[in-house]
Amino acid sequence: MSDIQQLWEKAVKQTELIRLRLPELATFEVTAVPYIFLAESSLNQGDTVVRQGHVLIEKPSLILPSFSPQFEGFDFQQSFQTSNELMATFLLLRGIQFPSLKYRHQVSSLDVLEQSLQKAIEQFNRRLTMAEDIKTGLLVGPEDAWQFSLLLLVGALVVRSAGGDVRRLLEEWRKRQQNPDHNG
Repeated sequence: MSDIQQLWEKAVKQTELIRLRLPELATFEVTAVPYIFLAESSLNQGDTVVRQGHVLIEKPSLILPSFSPQFEGFDFQQSFQTSNELMATFLLLRGIQFPSLKYRHQVSSLDVLEQSLQKAIEQFNRRLTMAEDIKTGLLVGPEDAWQFSLLLLVGALVVRSAGGDVRRLLEEWRKRQQNPDHNG
């Protein structure tokens, strides 16, 4: 686990959340969190790795104990030779608690740009601004710890949405109290 620890520390130090998704995460339905992850290429100095995809955050079909997140598609087994469950424990031991939701990662593209990281940041930031895209996150991090950088983005969104979630849960509870036949 020491390699994982080093990658985690590297991601924490080097991850930069350039743009966060503006809308809060949905409380009662699946939220797609599109992202663009940029990293300096470890193979071709001066080039930038561009990973685009999204993380689907949803309630699992089974009721889970508190802080038992399900991670899918993050390649923990392939990259770190560890299970998703051990990765959740690893994060929990470092004070990172993800709610008991399903976090499903899906990559849509992986490319290399022949330009510096700074130019790529400017290009994608400008592109998102021009498109008035308020849902796509833009982040920078180490190429070999992209999973952790992505979890830091998702964690920031979960924390930011928590206040709204509590408000929406209370509203739903009040509706149920007023209308017991409501199956919400």
